[in-house]
Amino acid sequence: MTHFKFAKHFAMLYTCGMLLSLATAACSDDNTPAPPPSTPTENKALLLTDEKKLAMVHSLVDLEGNKGRIYEMTYDVDYKLDEALQFEIDGTATLKQFVAQYLLDVSPSARNLSLRFDAGCSVFACPDKSTGHYLMGRNFDFNHLDPDTKERIMIPAIVVHTAPAGGKKSVSFVDGQFIDYKSGFYTDGTSDLSMLMALPYLLLDGINEDGFAISVLKLDGKPTWQQEAGKKTIFTTVAMRLLLDRASTVKEALEMLKAYNMSMDKDPKASYHFFMADATGDYAIVEYTNPDLSCHPDRMEVLTGTDTLRCLTNFYVSPTMANTDHGINKSSHGMERYRIVRENLLQYAYNLTAAQGMGVLGKVAQGPEDSYMSTGFTQWSEIYNLSKKRVTMSLLREFDKTFEFGISQ
Repeated sequence: MTHFKFAKHFAMLYTCGMLLSLATAACSDDNTPAPPPSTPTENKALLLTDEKKLAMVHSLVDLEGNKGRIYEMTYDVDYKLDEALQFEIDGTATLKQFVAQYLLDVSPSARNLSLRFDAGCSVFACPDKSTGHYLMGRNFDFNHLDPDTKERIMIPAIVVHTAPAGGKKSVSFVDGQFIDYKSGFYTDGTSDLSMLMALPYLLLDGINEDGFAISVLKLDGKPTWQQEAGKKTIFTTVAMRLLLDRASTVKEALEMLKAYNMSMDKDPKASYHFFMADATGDYAIVEYTNPDLSCHPDRMEVLTGTDTLRCLTNFYVSPTMANTDHGINKSSHGMERYRIVRENLLQYAYNLTAAQGMGVLGKVAQGPEDSYMSTGFTQWSEIYNLSKKRVTMSLLREFDKTFEFGISQ
């Protein structure tokens, strides 16, 4: 069962003049309260006719009552992962086609569906030796701007619980603006709720019932495009959904990824790398590389085992890419955040409590005043407790207010 909870923190001063402690937000599964009732809405889902789907998209809960900033939903219909794996999804265009064909009931032209994907971000993994737990810290940074006014678009974060038949239960996190939903969309009287059906394939990070967690971060350069004969093609977010549904450990996840050709969209603007960790304390970075920047990255590399690889931002850390414009020796994309995270991890000797971890995230959280961090705007900050299979989350650098999520029972 999942719950949320506002918590006032009264621990040591760790960042930005805010007092942080996650301990007050924690409670056991035994006394987790029932989820609040769904938030009433008159908005329609014009592309759905199935009663169960309609009930599901109308079951969202606004976790702040009526602010429209964070919603929670249990996705309890079949999102057709096996079909998605056979569909050869190679980017957002084919993902829209899949959603139109398999998840919606009224078939629109896929080109009329709004769906895109992107990610900035900072992430790290470390143990908390005081408890014996393993943690992963994550900021999701993305700056949505109105193309006409250049004003910031405030997004809704959507928390998605899944429990697929024969698969693993998980909770994942979605930026609603990637399907054109703005803050308050759910009760605005105009937004069509049909594209909530795409939520399982729009995740930016998440954790499953075995304590395996994964996040995705943006890279500069051409998108990954593997074309090895005999392998099916898989898109970034479909891969993440596969791993949350079917992998218990980092080792299992890596073997699953090796079985597919990764395609990170036909859009030439960017690629991505993955950071994953699990409840055994294992962690890894997965990058797809090619030192010739005129070509698409096509070699899967797994990086782990050194202190520099316990954190990640938005440049390649692979030695293969180090001296390219997008690699660790030359890129400035996320370098300041990377330096700050690594220095703080070293300060704590890679042994952080949850509160200290959230403090590190606070030090690299991005806001409108951070011109040197122009790549993003921190939408949420999370501490994943991989051992307890729980996530503590703050929105928009509001570190004195937290939400806590676990795996639905």
